[in-house]
Amino acid sequence: MNIRIAESEDLEAVVEIYNQAIVAGEKTADITPFSLDDRKSWFSGHTPDKYPILVAEEAESVVGYLAISAYRPGRMAVQHTAEVSFFIHFEYHNKGIASRLLEYAIDMCPSLQIKALFAVVVDSNRNSIRLLEKYGFEKWGHMPRVVEFDGIEYGHLHYGLRI
Repeated sequence: MNIRIAESEDLEAVVEIYNQAIVAGEKTADITPFSLDDRKSWFSGHTPDKYPILVAEEAESVVGYLAISAYRPGRMAVQHTAEVSFFIHFEYHNKGIASRLLEYAIDMCPSLQIKALFAVVVDSNRNSIRLLEKYGFEKWGHMPRVVEFDGIEYGHLHYGLRI
């Protein structure tokens, strides 16, 4: 497996992987799949020198990705805090890909001047919670019943890691 900075040619695979999570439900708060055009602006807003998107490749195919995103852009007092999100193609779950991506991202944080990294997770997403805890993320907050799928309410958990 190869981990690298995403390139524009990877956007199609990234959108496909994210749409899988949307359709599955309870993996992200988005509920409507995105088109390639919908995600171009998001993708271009992630620069390799500050807020990169990482991809995991296996046999030259993108099988997962991780995005480091600005937290409250423009507010300089939180410029050293970033949000992390990760999604793996369903055919490649439970193969250590998310672990490798998260390790790589954590290792990059000092060079990106990131001192605090956090993730926002739907509270029913036990696999992501276990992964975050495995890497030392702690529960920093809980927003109860703020997410709704098909009439069922869930919470958002905020898991953070000081770098």
